[in-house]
Amino acid sequence: MAEEAAAVAASTQPPPQSSVAPLGSSVIPIVNKLQDIFAQLGSQSTIELPQVAVVGSQSSGKSSVLESLVGRDFLPRGNDICTRRPLVLQLLQTKRKLDGSEEEYGEFLHLPGKRFYDFSEIRWLQAETDREAGGNKGVSDRQIRLKIFSPNVLDITLVDLPGITKVPVGDQPSDIEARIRTMIMSYIKQPSCLILAVTPANSDLANSDALQLAGNADPDGT
Repeated sequence: MAEEAAAVAASTQPPPQSSVAPLGSSVIPIVNKLQDIFAQLGSQSTIELPQVAVVGSQSSGKSSVLESLVGRDFLPRGNDICTRRPLVLQLLQTKRKLDGSEEEYGEFLHLPGKRFYDFSEIRWLQAETDREAGGNKGVSDRQIRLKIFSPNVLDITLVDLPGITKVPVGDQPSDIEARIRTMIMSYIKQPSCLILAVTPANSDLANSDALQLAGNADPDGT
């Protein structure tokens, strides 16, 4: 009787965590590697890889949300469009050293082998890279790919997209809003994409451009 009770108890025990956890941690690096390969080859493959797209209006706080996930200031700031190209941000969790110290650094795909331990350099370099979109504050669909290695982050890939702007400023193209909306939709309409819609806390959600685009891309919220 005792043996039967022990057998029943054993059958109802949940599987050990070690048998479940490695699955996600082993798949994410593979997905990241595939994304890097497609980006380098300029591939227009129909393979849709899972990612989280960050969507919002200009100055809606997208940069603050991303930086809070990393715990570091590393994104350009300004009064105009700061994100002018899609930023593919891969957060990769690392282990602390034996002495308990932490090592955090960033790597750009277009600068292989170069590590940036000073996050202010990441901000400066990204701002310089943004200028490839042209001097007229326009946008470009050419991605910037940045990996951040830290023991304080979770393994996740996010895409920071240009903020929606209503009125062209300076010598911006007159169709700047349409261009940005088209770019955003090309990402968030993919079934494998999760949409992170960012809206300022002091604005009316009914007028949120981010939620409107998310609703157009995924009417059923699935």
